Amino acid sequence: MICHPAVKINLGLNVISKRDDGFHNIETLFVPYPDISDTLEIVTGEDWSRTLPALQERYGALAQAISPDGKLMITIARREGVDWDPLKDLTAKAYFLLAGDYDLPPVKIFLEKTSPVGAGLGGGSSDAAYALRMISSLAGLSLDDDTLAAYAARLGSDCAFFVYNRPMFGSGRGEILEPYPLKLDGYSIKVFIPEGECVSTAEAYRGITPHAPEVSIKKALSLSPEDWKDVLVNDFEPSVFSGHPRISALKQQIYAQGAVYASMSGSGSALFGIFRK
Repeated sequence: MICHPAVKINLGLNVISKRDDGFHNIETLFVPYPDISDTLEIVTGEDWSRTLPALQERYGALAQAISPDGKLMITIARREGVDWDPLKDLTAKAYFLLAGDYDLPPVKIFLEKTSPVGAGLGGGSSDAAYALRMISSLAGLSLDDDTLAAYAARLGSDCAFFVYNRPMFGSGRGEILEPYPLKLDGYSIKVFIPEGECVSTAEAYRGITPHAPEVSIKKALSLSPEDWKDVLVNDFEPSVFSGHPRISALKQQIYAQGAVYASMSGSGSALFGIFRK
C-alpha cells in the first residue's frame, strides 16, 4: 500500500493561552497543500516493497531499524540524511500506538521524506495520520475517521487534521476540529521554503506571549483575501522574524512578486503567498 502524505499551511495562527498541561490553546485554519508530499509505503511482513529498489538507487545508504520484538521494520530515505532514530519517527509511533490496543501483523514501513523538516508544514504529522489509516486497513481494523483522529491527536497537535485532509478550523491544541467552508475561487497558493532555515516548535514558542487576538481568525477569513494582510496574523512571526531575518525578507519578496497575502505557515520556516489567478 502506497500513498503520498501532503503537507498543510495555516491561514492565521493565534496563540491564545498557556494550558495546565504545558501546551497552548491556539486557533488556526488548517488548509491542505497537495503540491508538497512524501511517499509512504506500508506492507505486511511477508510482502515485498515496490518502492525500496528506487530508494536504494536514488539515495544509496538508507536509515533503517527493526523494533525489539521484530514486528516493525522501518526504512527512511532523505536527501539531507536522517538525523533521528527511525523507531522514533511518527510513522513508527503510529504503529506502536495502534499495537497497544490491537493485535497487529508485522509490517514494513518505507518512507521517502521529501517534505521539508522544521518548516511548519506538518509533513511528519501528515505521515503519521496516513500511517494510522494504512495500518488500520492492512490489519482489517476498519477504524472510522473520528477514531483515527483521536489516535492521531495523541501523536501530535496537528496530526488529527490530516485524517480529514480538508480545510478545518482548529482550536484547543489544534486537535479540536470543525470543517470550514474556505472559498478561494480565483486565487492560487504557493509555498516558499527559505534555503538553510529551520525553526523548531520549541524555539518558536519561546518567543511569544499568549494573548487574545484583536481580530478573530474567523472574522478575518470572512473578508476578501485582498483584505487579509493586516488582520489575519500568525503570532509566531515577530519572534521568528527577529531571529531569522532571511525569513522576514522572503515574506516581503513574496509580496513583491504580486501576492495579495503572505504569511508564515505554522511555526515556520516555510512561507506561502496567495495570488490572483
